[in-house]
Amino acid sequence: MESEEKTVVEEEKSENTLNNSLSIYLTTDEDDERPVYLAGNFNDWVTQDRSFQLTRVEEGKYTFRFPEGFSFPDQLIYKFTKGDWSEVEIDRYGNKTLNRFSDLKTGIQEEHVPKWRKNWLPYRPSQLPKVHLISEEFEIPQLKKTRKIWALLPHDYETSDEHYPVLYLQDAQNLFNENAPYGNWQIDKKLAVMSDYGIGKIIIIAIEHGEKERVLEYNFGKTLLGQGQGKKYIRFVTDTLKPFVDKNFRTKPEREFTGIGGSSMGGLVSIFSGLIYPEVYGKLMIFSPSLWVIPKIKFPFLDFFEPMETKIYLYAGGDESETMVKHTKKFKKRLLKRESIREKMKVKLSINEEGKHSETYWSDEFPKAIEWLFFSNKEGNI
Repeated sequence: MESEEKTVVEEEKSENTLNNSLSIYLTTDEDDERPVYLAGNFNDWVTQDRSFQLTRVEEGKYTFRFPEGFSFPDQLIYKFTKGDWSEVEIDRYGNKTLNRFSDLKTGIQEEHVPKWRKNWLPYRPSQLPKVHLISEEFEIPQLKKTRKIWALLPHDYETSDEHYPVLYLQDAQNLFNENAPYGNWQIDKKLAVMSDYGIGKIIIIAIEHGEKERVLEYNFGKTLLGQGQGKKYIRFVTDTLKPFVDKNFRTKPEREFTGIGGSSMGGLVSIFSGLIYPEVYGKLMIFSPSLWVIPKIKFPFLDFFEPMETKIYLYAGGDESETMVKHTKKFKKRLLKRESIREKMKVKLSINEEGKHSETYWSDEFPKAIEWLFFSNKEGNI
């Protein structure tokens, strides 16, 4: 085994002598089918830059050669990832690793990675958000009902004086409940890992759905499902719940720090929340929206409202239905039809061709969406 590794390194050294370039030789104890990338101060810490994808020599062995004449920074600072920060290298105990450094410009830099994160796991229990029950029966005056609502607060909320961005999420029963019948998003565990990387400091307001009345409450206007109560529900979140949250928690109440989101019908009602109240919500997290209930997707009010700086993360799975991806792409196209909207609205479309209509896939997408929506301007050296 050792002699085989030396052979690969010797071959690289010979090549580098001819090409006057730097090569990285990476070994890893834990390998799988995911490709390996370099991210660092030489590419703005982009985690899935195909220009910096390593070549797999064999299981557990990778190489990368910088092109001849590459413009190196004074010192190379970098990490290895399997595609994004949810799949970054970790030490053999599952902990975050420090950045790597190299002063070389030619020759061989030998590196080793014991383990990799997968979907932001494993996590440290000490970093779990504080789960706070706001109310068992929060009053919804617009619908003359009550509802259980939770707040997930950063793990150090009680010992800090920071103010935080806020994301309002639908279907709280399926967000962090281990006993949820259809699985859950595991947002508590994902936020725990993200906080280690400086991108998890956010307050999540989780609103439980109305059980048998869920579809009725999330359905907006008259659709293929009939007349819904979505307008009243959106007014509740916007006019009643948000002011309460801003008064009772250390939030950043401005629109650029406020988001709303959900999946399926919860994604649909979140779309309308953001488009009807752009002055309130600057971030939308829309997973597998039930756009089939409004197949013509006209949104006539889009042609009249004054666009504001807004970020929308759209996700769809190719194995959800025959129309999910088609409808989601059509929706993005309709959103950006007007030039003035294109200038203001950033829409990231994420498609997983194998993705099914389930919490497992929404869980995978959650941290990626959080990072892009709320923390994408953060320095990447994490």
